[in-house]
Amino acid sequence: MKKRKNWLTALLSMFVLASCSLEEDTSSFSTPDNFYQTKEQCLSALNSCYIPLNGTYNYTLFIATEACTDLMYINSGTLDSRLDISPAKPRHGETVWNNGYKGVMYCNAAINGIENSPLEENEKLPLLGEGKIMRAFYYYLLTSFFGDVPFYTEHVADVETQQKIGRLGRMSAVETREYLIKELSAIVPLMDQVRSSEVASNRTGAATGWMLIAKMAMWNKKWDTAIDAISKLEEIYGDLDQYPLEDVMFRNKNTPESIFEIQHSYVAGGLNYTSNLASICMPISRRSGTCEYDGVEIPELGDKSTCWTPWRPTAYFCQNLQTKIGGDLRAKYNMAWEYNGHAFKSVSTAPWPGPKFWCPYLDNSRDGNNYKIFRYADALLMKAECYCQLEQDPDIAMKYLNMTRNRAGIGDYPKFRTWARLMDEIQKERGRELIGEFQRKFDLVRWGIWYTQTYENTGSSSLKENIRPCHEYYPIPDTQVVYSGYALDNKAYDAYFGSTTPQ
Repeated sequence: MKKRKNWLTALLSMFVLASCSLEEDTSSFSTPDNFYQTKEQCLSALNSCYIPLNGTYNYTLFIATEACTDLMYINSGTLDSRLDISPAKPRHGETVWNNGYKGVMYCNAAINGIENSPLEENEKLPLLGEGKIMRAFYYYLLTSFFGDVPFYTEHVADVETQQKIGRLGRMSAVETREYLIKELSAIVPLMDQVRSSEVASNRTGAATGWMLIAKMAMWNKKWDTAIDAISKLEEIYGDLDQYPLEDVMFRNKNTPESIFEIQHSYVAGGLNYTSNLASICMPISRRSGTCEYDGVEIPELGDKSTCWTPWRPTAYFCQNLQTKIGGDLRAKYNMAWEYNGHAFKSVSTAPWPGPKFWCPYLDNSRDGNNYKIFRYADALLMKAECYCQLEQDPDIAMKYLNMTRNRAGIGDYPKFRTWARLMDEIQKERGRELIGEFQRKFDLVRWGIWYTQTYENTGSSSLKENIRPCHEYYPIPDTQVVYSGYALDNKAYDAYFGSTTPQ
């Protein structure tokens, strides 16, 4: 395999590749003989591990993971919103697959390079920890989105390895998570135990590692493992009440409560990466040349924003879980019935998305907000769920449930009656606290209730018409199935869309 001597050339090639998959030509990514010699060079390689996140976490992933659930819907032209997806039409699934495995490839290359570098072991450790945490994150996303997927950790340094990986079939998501939990459990305790906001340059650190251990353990129903990981986060983050509720807004970046955020920035006329989520989170429509949105002046949103068809909360959410007059302090961030005392014209039955998602002075569709993926409140609700699943001590489960309820001003959960009722309340509280944070669908799938909850509560007639049980996971793109020599499959989709596997 040809090895490039100029790392800058190789790094630039990472930015311009249009896609990545298990069939990727990796000739531009081979480890240079003279690279990974210094800490700075290792950090440069790790920087590439973050690149695929920006192309993955956009408004379409938001639609796939949030607007196709029981909490919200969107009647837009984006076909993912109506679940017009199949192996032949994977929609955003193709982006998640390509970017997910691009991220895996970058992480594997960086980890391999760091392991073989001449750095001292104490210098390698945090760098390896960062690379392994990022690799775990990509596999967490891939398994949550597709279910069983190919898993590999080899650095693709030659054609033989590339071809072997390209022929991998679906592999147990449970076993993949077990491997990653074990790997992270060995290295995360050795890293600096600080909040993510205290890690230099907004890089990932131990807090993200503990959160991933807990997330993957809960998918695998390893409740004690998840509890142990969240306890480590409690030692780092402390009392939830010290974190202001207003910091849940996406505009407030890298706040102390945050564990993992997708980093965005926008400078007018600049080249910094931006995304576009805010465009489907605004009151519509904006009167041309003004900052008037649905009849109300909102100076903070400016007069240049591009407003697309926005998502709306389902009746289940805004008339049941979190009402306008229910006293929940989070409601004013999640939904907007009015602004500065002036009611919008078009919110008689359902409000607009709230300021949690608005981007101040949005320039066209250039959204400079960060997207919050993991927060401490999420971890505390996970701990409540774990104790509930263990069915050992309802008081402890309610203690953690009440932490987010109390911060939101809705008081303690009234009284334990049954484990099923407590679990139902935890599921509802996760919706109230974490709406719009790219994980409602993952929760519903993990609980085994995504299809019924979405079908019964969506406000989209087209989604309700198209939804099938197989849609709980996205299909692997047909192009990848073919390239794998049909080692990959979409058996869950065959009953609805027919099999493409040669007989």
